[in-house]
Amino acid sequence: MRIAFIGTGVMGAPMAGHLAKAGHDVTVYNRTRAKAEATGLAVAETPAAAAQGADAVVTCVGNDDDLAAVTLGVDGAFAAMRDDAVFIDHTTVSAKIARELAEARALVVDAPVSGGQAGAEKGALSIMCGGSAAAMAKAEPVMRAYAARVVHVGAAGAGQQTKMVNQIAIAGVLQGLSEALRFAQASELDLDKVFEAVSGGAAQSWQMVNRWGTMARDEFDFGFAVDWMRKDLGLALDEAKRNGAVLPVAALVDQFYAEVQTIGGARQDTSALVRRIRK
Repeated sequence: MRIAFIGTGVMGAPMAGHLAKAGHDVTVYNRTRAKAEATGLAVAETPAAAAQGADAVVTCVGNDDDLAAVTLGVDGAFAAMRDDAVFIDHTTVSAKIARELAEARALVVDAPVSGGQAGAEKGALSIMCGGSAAAMAKAEPVMRAYAARVVHVGAAGAGQQTKMVNQIAIAGVLQGLSEALRFAQASELDLDKVFEAVSGGAAQSWQMVNRWGTMARDEFDFGFAVDWMRKDLGLALDEAKRNGAVLPVAALVDQFYAEVQTIGGARQDTSALVRRIRK
C-alpha cells in the first residue's frame, strides 16, 4: 500500500518504520523536517503532499489543535486524500474532534495506542479503535504492522473514550503503587523481598512489575511523560463533564501530577508521581 505517515516523533517514527519493513511505500511528514528525515523514508513538504495518492493516511501528533492543522488546515491531508483512502489517527485527543473528523470523511478511525515508546519500537502496541466497520476493514491491515492487539470498540470517538478509560485506570494504580512503596520504605523493609512477595498476588500490575524497581531507585528519565499524562487526564475529566461520569480519584491524581510538574518532573515518566510523597 501507499501510506502517508504524519508525525514522526518518538511514537510515530518507529511505527512508520514498521510499515516500511512490512513492504509498504511510506512517505512521511513532520513539522520539524529533521525528524522526518531521520526516519530514512521519503519526506513530503506538507501533509497534503504526503497524502496525495495514498491508500491510507496515518497521524500521530500532539493534541487536538495539531490534529486539526494537519487534517483540515491549510495544506492539510483531507483536501488531498482520495475518497476511498482510509484515515487512521493514533494521537490521544478528545472524542469531540474524533467525531468531527469522522463527519468530514467516510473512512476514519480514531485509534489511540497504549504501550509507550517501547511498544512502538517493538511493534507491539495495543490499539483501541472507533469508527465504522468499513473503515476498520481498511485500517486494520495497516495497524497490524506495529500492533500486538487491535480492538474495534465502537463508533467514532469510542477509541478515544477507551484510551481515557486506560489513563484513568493507570492514574489510580500508580497512586496506590506510590503509597505502597513509600510505606514499605518507611517500614524499612527489603524492597526486593516485598516485591517478590506481593507481585505474584492480587496486587500485581504492569506498573508494579515494570516500575517498582525504578521508583525505588528514583529513576524516572524515560517512559510516558507527566506532561502527556496531564493532557490525557484533562481529556478524560472534560469528557466526564459531558457524560456525567464521576472521577474523584482521577481528578485528585491529576492535581498530584501538577505538583510533580512544579518540582521538575514534567518530562519524567508517570511513575514520578511517587516523588511528591516524602520518604
